Amino acid sequence: MTNPPIIRNARSEDSTQIAEIYAHHVHNGTASFDTEPRSIEATVAKIAECAKRGWPFLICADGQVILGYAYATQFRDRPAYGLACEDSIYVHPDNVGKGVGKLLLVALVDAAEAAGFRQMLAVIGGGEPASVALHASLGFEHVGRMRSVGRKFGRWLDSVYMQRALGAGGSQPPEKEPG
Repeated sequence: MTNPPIIRNARSEDSTQIAEIYAHHVHNGTASFDTEPRSIEATVAKIAECAKRGWPFLICADGQVILGYAYATQFRDRPAYGLACEDSIYVHPDNVGKGVGKLLLVALVDAAEAAGFRQMLAVIGGGEPASVALHASLGFEHVGRMRSVGRKFGRWLDSVYMQRALGAGGSQPPEKEPG
């Protein structure tokens, strides 16, 4: 990294680099249970959908180079889940282990709270130890494990669920109920 990285909202022109980062993780890792990478067009649509709904989609960049990205979307599509989000974080393979994921997750937690979410869930594909450790370092607690729910690279994969409250969490009702 030549300069301190910046965190900013993703833009459509970031979609090529974002899609490349995701493709690497789809082809080489178990964090995503996708077996085919998202297209550039689908990435543009994902960024636009997050913006339209007021959900954060962030990138960490060093100049014009995207080091990683993160976004939060509603946990499930039913109205009662409207205050719970799921995080997604992917770091360029050249930057894994350099603190990019932590920078992104700290910013994403703040942005998701500002967007009105009260709970954030991490659904960690393959139970990736580095992702579990990252989330635990920021106050996420282990809330479950679904065993052998995915199959990729010839092996069965678990999903680990971790959760943390945002803002008031569940201690008080929202000003406006979802739905």
